[in-house]
Amino acid sequence: MKNKFCKYHGTGNDFILINNFDHQIAHSPELALRLCDRHFGIGSDGLIIIEPAPTADFKMIFYNPDGSQSFCGNGGRCAVRFAKDQGIIKTNKTSFVSTDGIHLAEIDNNIIHLQMHNPVISPINFSEKELPVINKFLINTGSPHLILFIDSKLNILEIDVKYHGAKIRYSNTFKKAGINVNFVGIDAENNISIRTYERGVEDETLSCGTGVTAAAIAYHSLFNNIEGSQTINVNAIGGELKVKFEYINATYSNTNLCGPAELVFSGEVDI
Repeated sequence: MKNKFCKYHGTGNDFILINNFDHQIAHSPELALRLCDRHFGIGSDGLIIIEPAPTADFKMIFYNPDGSQSFCGNGGRCAVRFAKDQGIIKTNKTSFVSTDGIHLAEIDNNIIHLQMHNPVISPINFSEKELPVINKFLINTGSPHLILFIDSKLNILEIDVKYHGAKIRYSNTFKKAGINVNFVGIDAENNISIRTYERGVEDETLSCGTGVTAAAIAYHSLFNNIEGSQTINVNAIGGELKVKFEYINATYSNTNLCGPAELVFSGEVDI
């Protein structure tokens, strides 16, 4: 059976999106494995199925390329753009349900402002001996992230992200639940760069929305810590994103991931 799909990307993080409002597709982890394969399928960093939701404009079902499910920040921004392009949402403000609950979003021309859930910062007992790490954080922004701030004497572009990321992700500390590993460099005040090894993809991606958000919160907590409205610019390999949030009385709130979401192509595939 032929089904229509669209391919979108958010700063190089690419996704297959399918409108399943008529419930004609019986999606599964196996479907994600097949479609996300870059040699035998369409190829992407994830599969997103859009379905009706009783408490929001739509439901976003996200599969990683290995078939596992999670929340995805860049995928959420692409889902909002896709829903608007499909006529599912009629205005520039919307809400959708994902694995971690309801998210609000707003479209401003090509920039999607996605409200993330408040970050959860946890203590971390982990040692990285091969890289010059100056500080580390464990933060959940809808998905769990290890943030490693790298000493400026090493440019993060020189890091073998797949090697170091996989070594950490499959270490005794993290192999059971898995972890996304982010290598972060500080460029200037409120400006950082990031490279991310994503669990589920099991490789470096050009951008990771939940990782970008986690890195921005970690940077503020460690190097800024100013109260009020904040904006952190984050440079991923695939482009620039902004993370905006409020920090009042040592509490983070109203966290938004802001950046573009663009249609790459559309087509049909046998499902």
